Amino acid sequence: MSYTATNSKARNTTRKLFLWLIIGVLFLPFLPLLIWSFAQDWYFPQLVPQWTLEHWRTLLTASTKVAQGFGQSLAIALLSTGFSLLVGMPAGRALGLMDFPGKGAIKLFLLLPIIVSPLATLMGIQFMLIRLGLSGTLAGVVLVHLLPTIPYMTLVLSSVYANFDPDYEIQARSLGATSFQVLQQVTLPLIAPGVVVGALFAFLISWNEFLLTFFVGSGRVFTLPMVLFTALQGGNTGLTAAIAITSILPALVFLFFSSRALNNDAAIGGLGNV
Repeated sequence: MSYTATNSKARNTTRKLFLWLIIGVLFLPFLPLLIWSFAQDWYFPQLVPQWTLEHWRTLLTASTKVAQGFGQSLAIALLSTGFSLLVGMPAGRALGLMDFPGKGAIKLFLLLPIIVSPLATLMGIQFMLIRLGLSGTLAGVVLVHLLPTIPYMTLVLSSVYANFDPDYEIQARSLGATSFQVLQQVTLPLIAPGVVVGALFAFLISWNEFLLTFFVGSGRVFTLPMVLFTALQGGNTGLTAAIAITSILPALVFLFFSSRALNNDAAIGGLGNV
């Protein structure tokens, strides 16, 4: 018994070390950014730079537009994620649970925005948004961000629903639960892992989107990736590094809470297979 416990403990230790190694490798490229964001000068043969907080002070000034870009990026990412959930949940349920003619074609159609370059469709999308009066508006940018986010959300949730047992819902209804109670107390807890993963993908895609925002926003919708692009052209390495560090913080926070939710044993759904 003790031998088995020792083996299990050793495996857990090895697994944790391996996980921390992967995390270290993934975040290693961000270490130079962190150093440069606090560096005033760093020339050869200096081993360490001269430290300063000037870049972070400049980051907080209105001239850099970081606060404006951060706020608009957050609003767009959250709205895109929310609308993707509204579309992806019923669409994923239909694709995961129902068999109907053309199901394979619909799945292929969902992959088109991911496979095809956005440049191939941007001109037509921009023309339509101009006709609708949405070009250069926050609403127009949110709509165009749905093109890559809805397919990810739908495909993830269809994978979850493929392993979903509707009998749980039927039993709840037979016991007198309303449709809303079934959704809240039965369906959502069962598909929670898929919702979290889909929301994570949607948020990260929208948060880091530059090309679609640049064309559809027409320079009037200023997101954080656009602020970062402007800083790169300015040639201030320290300020650019500080903006880059700022741009990854919300994604890390979202990833942290998503991983906590996925580790919750109460979520008995799963990602399954389509």
